[in-house]
Amino acid sequence: MASGIRFRGFSLPECQAKLPAAKEGGEPLPEGFLWLLLTGEVPTKEQVDTVTADLRSRSKVPGHVFDVINAFPVTAHPMTQLTAGVMALQTESEFAKAYETGIHKTKYWEPIYEDAMNLIARLPEVAAFIYSRTYKGGVLHEADPNVDYAANFAQMLGFQDELMHELMRLYISIHSDHEGGNVSAHTVHLVGSALSDPYLSFAAGMNGLAGPLHGLANQEVLRWLQELVAQVGSDVSRKQLSEYVYKTLKSGKVVPGFGHAVLRNTDPRYMCQREFALKHLPNDPMFKMVKNPYPNVDAHSGVLLQYFGLTEQNFYTVLFGVARALGVLSQLIWDRALGLPIERPKSMTFEYIENYCESKFAA
Repeated sequence: MASGIRFRGFSLPECQAKLPAAKEGGEPLPEGFLWLLLTGEVPTKEQVDTVTADLRSRSKVPGHVFDVINAFPVTAHPMTQLTAGVMALQTESEFAKAYETGIHKTKYWEPIYEDAMNLIARLPEVAAFIYSRTYKGGVLHEADPNVDYAANFAQMLGFQDELMHELMRLYISIHSDHEGGNVSAHTVHLVGSALSDPYLSFAAGMNGLAGPLHGLANQEVLRWLQELVAQVGSDVSRKQLSEYVYKTLKSGKVVPGFGHAVLRNTDPRYMCQREFALKHLPNDPMFKMVKNPYPNVDAHSGVLLQYFGLTEQNFYTVLFGVARALGVLSQLIWDRALGLPIERPKSMTFEYIENYCESKFAA
């Protein structure tokens, strides 16, 4: 990770250059990332189009899923509604049915693949339904069978602007996968190792993503920047910014969106978003604020979303979840294809911990 995140060996700039886009010079289509993650090969535009068509054919959400979500008050956090919606979809699990009737373990990956593709296909409508009932008074926007996965998702959220469609293509692509050590990816892998189906595994991962130290990071960045502008102004000097940063740190808080537990180069996902902003919103005051050593992906995504009108910050993690599905579910298919065993983390006794602490402090 010191050299930056890679997708099947390709850097993000390489993916942007090699993977098919919706238009000349545009952002790569998420369907291309999905093909790459599943096969390890760069697809042609025709192959990407087959993925788009396949996902479209799988996208019908059963009515009881909406009934389950509607049982929640509209004040329920969108991630609570998303996890409930995914659990409601579990009644459709092909793997659960196959396992119940008896299936050879070498074939596990086949119904896991079907579940994964079905879930990826249905998440946009579930997410759009949550957005509508929570923030838009229940006004729904029809799916468009003539556009790609990301553009259709944006339209179901109520955004017709082609630039917002391009942003959604970029957002889903760069958030689709990350090395397996992050909470959501590892949780899906861990729960799936018990042969829980993709719906159960993904729901567990989404509960991890909902944690403030994981999926809420981009909205925390945006709030911090908005507070900075409110208190200091958008035309801030280096001295004023340094003082505000010091004030934040002195209060026992962190400056969100800057630095990374693993990355030691500037997060390439941030750089992709920066290039997008330089191209489409170079003079936006909030964009100009997003500068610091080692900025990560969360330093920028919230700023871009609010610029194009998606201002409901509690929904940002749901967008993250829809995108992350492409990566973690691809990994889950490969977990079963490779026959990986159940994961059994080691445990430590208190005696071991006490001895470790004594030796560490003694040193």
